[in-house]
Amino acid sequence: MTRNRVAGRKHRATLPANDVTPLVPKGLRVSAALSWRFLVIIGALYVIIWLLGYFAHVVIPVAIALLLAALMAPGVGKLVEWRVPRSLATLIVLVGGIAVVGGVLTFVITEFTNGLPQLQSQVNDSLDAIQKWLSDGPLHVNKEQIRQFLQNTVDTIKANQSAITSGAITTAATIGEVLTGLLLTLFILIFFLFDGAGIWRFVVRGVPAPVRDRVDVAGRRGFSSLVSYVRATAAVAVFDAVGIGIGLWIVGVPLVVPLAALVFLTAFIPIIGALVAGTVAVLVALVANGFISALVVLAIVVGIMQIESHVLQPLLLGRAVKLHPLAVVLAIGVGLIAAGIAGALLSVPLLAVLNAGVRSLLNEGDTEPDEVDVLDDSGSQPNAVEEDEESEQQDEESPRP
Repeated sequence: MTRNRVAGRKHRATLPANDVTPLVPKGLRVSAALSWRFLVIIGALYVIIWLLGYFAHVVIPVAIALLLAALMAPGVGKLVEWRVPRSLATLIVLVGGIAVVGGVLTFVITEFTNGLPQLQSQVNDSLDAIQKWLSDGPLHVNKEQIRQFLQNTVDTIKANQSAITSGAITTAATIGEVLTGLLLTLFILIFFLFDGAGIWRFVVRGVPAPVRDRVDVAGRRGFSSLVSYVRATAAVAVFDAVGIGIGLWIVGVPLVVPLAALVFLTAFIPIIGALVAGTVAVLVALVANGFISALVVLAIVVGIMQIESHVLQPLLLGRAVKLHPLAVVLAIGVGLIAAGIAGALLSVPLLAVLNAGVRSLLNEGDTEPDEVDVLDDSGSQPNAVEEDEESEQQDEESPRP
């Protein structure tokens, strides 16, 4: 006890007279240290997000090209295995993909144009039925009130004609930006498919040598996770489009093909995309065929979504992409707030890549980069068996209550 007191006196004697650090409680010092570090991290994230937003016209095409590369790279790899030159394989896959997308869009637009008169006629009949229900139903709205409401709507549109015109001009400018972005995406995609491995090796050279292999492995795991995600999402999107399309055809809803195409496109935005496409399908059925048909379509959409969430997603994604549904919803919400539709589309793939990459950095240290097959589903989770064994061992060693 005497020695401790003497040591404390000597320690206080060596401290400057104005040093008040020992007087600050330890909990407060720890809280302050955590606080300023947290503020530094938040500031760094804010700067990164601001830079991504500032260069959005370049970042978004690069991200979309990376998604398309993850979808098309297995085809290029298979052709290369068949001794097709990589340049020719890239050209074949790229031209084939553009032809398929262009053919589908042409077919959808044609079907929409052909079905629009029928839908317009059914909408007019529905409006007449609604008007009759308003006048003869429990509300007892007279025809003069309905006519006045329609006239007020027309007057509102005329009063805001300048705003509508400026909005059309803005839309035209946006279309120009979209076309420019598509060309840039196509240009980047060609290089990703032709020399993606070379581009990645160039990027990895900027990493310090002691951790270069681990970063290389983590990046390969991330891209493998992206390949698995895009492949599974495309398969699920096809199932949703075909299932809902067949249901709409059986019920007799017009514009079956455009609605099925909308379901396919929105399926790449998990949860929210299915909700939007299903809502549109139910509204079209309600306007065109009535309340009973809308209920049937709603039941079909809910049934397809249940099969997707409980069967297809676990079966196709499996262990390749481990994402909790809550993480998916939060990622979509953050992406939607930060970057709109593009953010909602790219948030979940980005989360999948980060999840696989971070898990690789934390759990692997002896894997060679060449051992990772980025085009295979197992490439993102090669140590799944070892992790299961470790978790089981930890469960066995943990004390039982």
